[in-house]
Amino acid sequence: MGSHPERLPKPTTPAGREGLDAVLARPDRAVVALDFDGTLADIVPDPEQARAHPGTVEALAALAPKVAAIAVITGRPAGVAVRYGGFAGVPGLEHLVVLGHYGAERWDAVTGTVHAPAPHPGVTAVRAELPGVLHEFGAWNGTWIEEKGQAVAVHTRRAQDPQAVFESLRGPLGELAAKHGLIVEPGRLVLELRPPGMDKGVALAGFVAELDAESVIYAGDDLGDLAAFAAVEKLRSEGPDGIPGLLVCSGSAEVPELAERADLSVPGPAAVVDFLAALADRL
Repeated sequence: MGSHPERLPKPTTPAGREGLDAVLARPDRAVVALDFDGTLADIVPDPEQARAHPGTVEALAALAPKVAAIAVITGRPAGVAVRYGGFAGVPGLEHLVVLGHYGAERWDAVTGTVHAPAPHPGVTAVRAELPGVLHEFGAWNGTWIEEKGQAVAVHTRRAQDPQAVFESLRGPLGELAAKHGLIVEPGRLVLELRPPGMDKGVALAGFVAELDAESVIYAGDDLGDLAAFAAVEKLRSEGPDGIPGLLVCSGSAEVPELAERADLSVPGPAAVVDFLAALADRL
């Protein structure tokens, strides 16, 4: 990839600059954590067609040996993210971990295996009732149910009026989820029904603590990434014992809530890959 230190964009906030400086000073104690869809992979109408953006694996393989670890934190099943990312068996990615289902599942590149809990019984019940709910509210046409093992998601991106269908389903799906002990996680034209108690913030904070990291970078694009942003903000705020961090927003048009809290905003997955490659060049 060559050496292009000028390609590394500068964070717009003091906290972000401090976070990036800490990573550059002690990369072997840094954790780089990344969402998958919308961050490493472009958003596509059919989530089963999502794949890591070209250059992702090359950039990660260049960066991973230089940092404590890279974690991909995703709502997808860990094994699916590994397949769609092309992460398995890649030289240089031994320091990669995929935390799937918001951390409920874990895949380690070193072993190539996924550790997962038993599915929540509420997910099975919701899966059976969901088609009837969508029919009842006239939202079947254009919606897409994604099976995620530990969760189930309803996408509205294919509908004639995706945002209107999304809004109309928030209430009914919230009631369905609550009836079976689940919660609804809204995203970019997707509503995911999943067990409570795990989110990207919990997963990220736990992983940073596990590695006793001294700095962290997190990149995401959607509402589900707000919890990870909050976890980094909490780590940064803990005084002398705090951990510097850099928050990166991948794209900002659809989720302004994330862009407003980011230290650095880039246009999308292609720019995230460029950022990772530039960071690897600098280290």
